[in-house]
Amino acid sequence: MPDDIRVRGSVSIPESELNWRFSRSSGPGGQHVNTSATAAELSFDVAASPSLPEPLKARALDRLAGRLVRGVLTIRAEEYRSQTRNRDAARARLGALLAEATAPPPKKRVPKKIPRGINERRLENKKRRSDVKRLRSRRWD
Repeated sequence: MPDDIRVRGSVSIPESELNWRFSRSSGPGGQHVNTSATAAELSFDVAASPSLPEPLKARALDRLAGRLVRGVLTIRAEEYRSQTRNRDAARARLGALLAEATAPPPKKRVPKKIPRGINERRLENKKRRSDVKRLRSRRWD
């Protein structure tokens, strides 16, 4: 259970549904960076995941459509020199991304009528400003 990625509520993704690939990372590290595979690439098949309930899966597929390739979400982490830390970073990013993608849609804004006093104040300020500008533009004789 500690390796499971928490999405929202009781929904979590087990480690068995994650596919990992490791490659050489760019960035600092000297000669070490040329010899070790520290960059972690995490792939998660959103479309075929049995862990995500259907409504959450549909919402995630819709919201992540631009990032998915055939229903698979891929995250690459290479900001650390350690493969373990990059794995943790990729896991955390996947959890945050899925939590945001499966969030319920925000409530619709109900438009309300503008109070009369606010409207009158706005018009009065506009009139005052207009008078100032009109008086400035007059020629001096």
